[in-house]
Amino acid sequence: MTTSAIVDRPAARTQPPALHPEPAWTVDAVLALFELPFTDLLFRAQETLRAHFDPNAVQRSTLLSIKTGNCSEDCGYCSQSKRHQTGLEAQRLLSTDEVLAAAKAAKAQGAGRFCMGAAWRGPKEKDMAAVAEMVREVKALGLETCVTLGILKDGQAEALKVAGLDYYNHNLDTAPEFYGDIVTTHTYQDRLDTLQSVREAGLKVCSGGIVGMGETRRHRAGLIAKLASLDPPPESVPINNLVPVPGTPLAGSDPVDIFEFARTIAAARITMPRSYVRLSAGREQMGEAEQALCFLAGANSIFYGDQLLTTRNPRMEGDDALFEKLGLRGV
Repeated sequence: MTTSAIVDRPAARTQPPALHPEPAWTVDAVLALFELPFTDLLFRAQETLRAHFDPNAVQRSTLLSIKTGNCSEDCGYCSQSKRHQTGLEAQRLLSTDEVLAAAKAAKAQGAGRFCMGAAWRGPKEKDMAAVAEMVREVKALGLETCVTLGILKDGQAEALKVAGLDYYNHNLDTAPEFYGDIVTTHTYQDRLDTLQSVREAGLKVCSGGIVGMGETRRHRAGLIAKLASLDPPPESVPINNLVPVPGTPLAGSDPVDIFEFARTIAAARITMPRSYVRLSAGREQMGEAEQALCFLAGANSIFYGDQLLTTRNPRMEGDDALFEKLGLRGV
């Protein structure tokens, strides 16, 4: 063969090694996970956790309400809606100094991520400068930053990215077909659109849902399937156990038993293997053994601190003692 023939011949394209693609998680596929024998499900969840994470490391995040109450939306679980008579006292947007003091305390106590939540339908432009300043100052402390501000308008995700934000939280709450039973003032698509704008801005996504709002097992499977089908799935997936707040429409909801809740954690772990799965709201109502079961089911993140947005969380001393008993370490 001549040299010119070699030059004229199209170069072979080097293909990367074949990777095993993640399965397509339909509702029926996730429902099949829920229906596995309990020990088989937990074994599979542990295998998945150990393939991608240190199984004895648990991410600790602290959550601060930077603007409390008087929200226009009607989310049936939320104490902060002005449509619900919960007795919650509304509070203005905190100053940067107030937020920074809380962030410094959280870091000193061992938190690795600091999350800031505001009770809005979405932030007004006049509020964005203040929130961006909070993000910059918290980021400068060496903490990961996360905010949950509701539905974002054009350009707001980009502004938060410029300020140094790492994660944006916007939960899907539940399955699409059950969503209208919980929220009517904004749509499921509104939530998906905000998550899309967050992705396009280059931010990481924190999105999960709530268990115990009267949904069926199929609805729980539908929530997990929807989260897992996001491209890519959320890097952080909070699974909340409803805290029924007096005065909200869901105040009388029957609790989901711990085994069903653990199944939800396990399904999230298996379908989103590279995500942090956070054991979130509702831990105050759980005993140590119940929390340990959730860690066994694949949870590897918690909210760390005595208070969530408006509800109680286990005391730090209790979490430290539990971690010591289980041989877990906070990161």
